[in-house]
Amino acid sequence: MSSLGLKGRGSRPCPVCGKGDLVPADDIVSEIDGYTFVERGRRCSNCGEEFIPEEESQRMIKVARRLGLWGQPLKLRRKLSRSGRGTVLRIPSDIERSLGIRGDEEVTISKAGRKIIVEIG
Repeated sequence: MSSLGLKGRGSRPCPVCGKGDLVPADDIVSEIDGYTFVERGRRCSNCGEEFIPEEESQRMIKVARRLGLWGQPLKLRRKLSRSGRGTVLRIPSDIERSLGIRGDEEVTISKAGRKIIVEIG
């Protein structure tokens, strides 16, 4: 995500795909340690890439610090693998420990744009 401001609300070309226009969006979802933040920014009408302006990012960081969440990794990159007819995402052991995951919990999986959200319990 980048920080393209909302001021001057005219459409701009997407710097990622170059095909779509960046349109205002008020439903950009970020999640930190189980807390969901909804932010305003811009989203490409073609590829869906989201851009959050600096002032909106700073607002989210301020709230995350108050909750004691800032400083932990926001994103981990993992490679998906195939198993049978499904796709597997391995959860790192340090995250398993911090969440108290034993491996037999039920999870809810949902989709928000191009994001996959996994909730335990």
